[in-house]
Amino acid sequence: MRQVHALRWLLLMLALMLLMMILAANLGAMRLTLLQLWQQPMDSMVWQVWWDIRLPRVLLAVLVGGALALSGGIMQGLFRNPLADPGLLGISSGAALAVALSVVLTFTSLAPGALALWVPMLAAFVGSLAVTLIIFTLSRSGSSSLARLLLVGIAINALCGSAVGVLSWLSSDQQLRQLSLWGMGSLGQAQWPLVGACASLMLPTMLLVQRLTARLNLLQLGEEEAHYLGIDVRRTQRQLLVLSALLVAASVAVSGIIGFVGLVVPHLMRMCLGGDHRWMLPGSVLAGAMLLLLADTIARTLVAPAEMPVGLITSLIGGPWFLWLILRRSGGLHG
Repeated sequence: MRQVHALRWLLLMLALMLLMMILAANLGAMRLTLLQLWQQPMDSMVWQVWWDIRLPRVLLAVLVGGALALSGGIMQGLFRNPLADPGLLGISSGAALAVALSVVLTFTSLAPGALALWVPMLAAFVGSLAVTLIIFTLSRSGSSSLARLLLVGIAINALCGSAVGVLSWLSSDQQLRQLSLWGMGSLGQAQWPLVGACASLMLPTMLLVQRLTARLNLLQLGEEEAHYLGIDVRRTQRQLLVLSALLVAASVAVSGIIGFVGLVVPHLMRMCLGGDHRWMLPGSVLAGAMLLLLADTIARTLVAPAEMPVGLITSLIGGPWFLWLILRRSGGLHG
């Protein structure tokens, strides 16, 4: 019965996401309708706006939102802590620092043709994986309490933020503007080649994560119990860490730092679908896609024709939620 309930939730969320994608592609400074698209020829301006500008951005929001939420779900499962999040633990900051280095040192411009799309992702992967390994090592070397993890995350965020600040000071005017907008989170660079590069990395990674969900469930029993049940604990942990770092890297490389999606969404899905990662993680992908799609639609329509950074919208949503979680876990809401 629980599996049937979870499957119904996933199908409902999938249908809702598809509906939101259609609505989001029609909203913006220039309002479009399906009737307009039907009546206009394929080479008209209406179709160009819808196909070349709106649809790539909608698909990129779905990919990035799903990847961030899935990464957050993996981190929460590995650390067995519902407050673990790539942004709070400094993983996104590590990826951001690596991308900032690639921008200021002009590695991207030196790469030929289509390879330029992969340079920020490769740099972000190196940065996010390095920070992930540091945090995981520190969490295993002593008490893995919430306070310890958050303090490590605060320290890494501060160090990476300072380093990005130094790089911004050293950068040219064009690089400075690029780093400033990218640091607040934006999907404004969405184009079909970028969407294709993201999808080619994110979708196989998501499928690999789904294959490991049963093992992730066993890890919730503890490392010793999982080992006795036949799980290669260290190998599974390494695999999940690398896959999580890949998801964060691709997301940060194309959209900048978008916070709180990886915190809010998995926690909500755990409340709705239960703790079984076989269902919770796919639900997180769908819910994360919908949350970022909603935030991006608000960002580009609220002050149209201007555009707000989407990271500001997600922070406005996630900040109060994070505070509520902290108070709830510390008993502040019950005392």
